[in-house]
Amino acid sequence: MSVFVSGATGFIAQHIVNDLLQQNYKVIGTARSQEKVDKLIKQFGNNKNFSMEIVKDVADINAFDDVFKRRGSEIKYVLHTASPFHFNVTDAEKDLLIPAVNGTKGILSSIKKYAPKNVERFVVTSSFAAVSDLEDQSNSNVIYTEKDWCKLNWQTAQANAVAAYWGSKTFAEKAAWEFLEENKDSVSLKITAINPVYVFGPQLFDEDVTAKLNTSCEFINSLVHSTPETKVEKTCAGNFIDVRDVSKAHILAFQKEETIGKRLILSEGPFGMQDIVNTLNKDFPQLKGKIAPTYEETDVKLNKNFAKINNDETKKILGFKFRTFDETVDDTAKQILRVEKRL
Repeated sequence: MSVFVSGATGFIAQHIVNDLLQQNYKVIGTARSQEKVDKLIKQFGNNKNFSMEIVKDVADINAFDDVFKRRGSEIKYVLHTASPFHFNVTDAEKDLLIPAVNGTKGILSSIKKYAPKNVERFVVTSSFAAVSDLEDQSNSNVIYTEKDWCKLNWQTAQANAVAAYWGSKTFAEKAAWEFLEENKDSVSLKITAINPVYVFGPQLFDEDVTAKLNTSCEFINSLVHSTPETKVEKTCAGNFIDVRDVSKAHILAFQKEETIGKRLILSEGPFGMQDIVNTLNKDFPQLKGKIAPTYEETDVKLNKNFAKINNDETKKILGFKFRTFDETVDDTAKQILRVEKRL
């Protein structure tokens, strides 16, 4: 039996596919074009346990029908990672909300139609955005847990690009839980949601290190390429988690019974842009004096003015220690510098 990974060319998904193959699973991935399919198959060395299917547009509610009609009998686990993550939005509904929600509804509908008894576990890549509220980010009295939900509605989520992303993850995850409630007698699957904060870490393949990286890793990339004159935000940018830990959590999410019906917040602590700079200056002598300077008294280290996260339940369920901030930043920066022949 196989593990199905939607959006397999994504930053997180590539690490998931790699970890699955290392554990000897057969993996079926999806991408939007033949060009992307061919590239990823080549990157994985034409591994006999890895195959790809084209799903052109997840906004199409029937996008996954063909692949599940043909291959649903092979699939036991589904990891749904495909969802837009960017802030380049001109139409919030069209660019973020509808693709995210229809992608989740569509893949679950295809499972129901063509593999209702074969698929046993469904893991949806949600986000901490589905847990938190934008207006409470700077409220130090707020402590988020796995039970919390973003309070945006469809209308308020169209206010701006950030709200649209928050809403897209919230509505897509809710769509998964609602589907299960409405179809629990028709399908065999059990659901787990993965809710990561900002995901940093190296790209799986060096060749994917380009001038501009994916949305979260670009935080680090931009500071590796900063100058002493760069003005760095001293306030918090959010919380962090390493992509390799996110991948591991996705796999444990379908392997462990304790994860069934759970939302898992993946976070190892807060960070600010200045904290990234400080780590780069500390651990990379070749950068010190060429990038933004160290400034120790950051709001993050002083633990001021930010909502907090208590994900003790998640950590207990998963049972492994997340990577530290320094390790995550260092490994991301090392890869960038190695590719640029500056290491």
